[in-house]
Amino acid sequence: MAVAVLMTADGREKTALSRRYAAEWQSARKAGQTPDIGTAAPPLFPARPDEPALLDPRDVPHRKPGTAEGQIALLHAVAHIELNAVDLHWDIIARFTDTKLPIGFYDDWVKSADEESKHFNLMCDCLEGMGSHYGALPAHAGMWRAAEDTTGDLMGRLAVVPMVLEARGLDVTPGMIKIFRQAKLKDAVAALEIIYAEEVHHVAYGSKWFHFLCGRHDLDPTGVFHDLVRKYFHSQLKPPFNEEKRAEAGIPPDFYWPLAQDVSQARR
Repeated sequence: MAVAVLMTADGREKTALSRRYAAEWQSARKAGQTPDIGTAAPPLFPARPDEPALLDPRDVPHRKPGTAEGQIALLHAVAHIELNAVDLHWDIIARFTDTKLPIGFYDDWVKSADEESKHFNLMCDCLEGMGSHYGALPAHAGMWRAAEDTTGDLMGRLAVVPMVLEARGLDVTPGMIKIFRQAKLKDAVAALEIIYAEEVHHVAYGSKWFHFLCGRHDLDPTGVFHDLVRKYFHSQLKPPFNEEKRAEAGIPPDFYWPLAQDVSQARR
């Protein structure tokens, strides 16, 4: 199931398949079944549609969010993030089956993949309502790099994807909601509020399973997190941080503030 989603290129088709498989999984679990996990050979890169063109982050045009063009660009960027998130969650399911994990691990990431699929479609609906569509603008080519870098390291994947990248979404989404509320774009506000509420759970799943694996190996979670982020995350952790939502997701300040201070000290 996971590999079939990863190998589907069209965004709407990918997310339809993702939601169908998630519903099948969840139906089986509600019936008291424990599906076999099996093994698979996920691709290094998921299938992607011909558009959008993928550019180096430095080459993606910046548009002012106070304009209609800027608002479309912002929604397009979120749609691109959500499509990558669908693949990231199915990839973590398929890629690390050599690590013995409770069935709850798969329950959490199937649910996350399902919700990310919903989020992508919400963003596509908003774009189409504004006369655009996903693929109409160029997008960030580096979104999959965290997956590439951590193909052999489950703890690294958990540290960088949900606990850094998705946690960053908790920091920036309130500001995006404010932009669309000021523009009186009610559909975009409603969609982003759904995304904001559900992303907390995705970050929490990352923290939950990261701490589980640290406990299994008798490791200090804070120190291991710092080491893995320094190893695999090729950007900067920059404040302001949404400390309330990060705490709700199980990430205390001593996880991320020392990494932000690394950046501050490097600039001196």
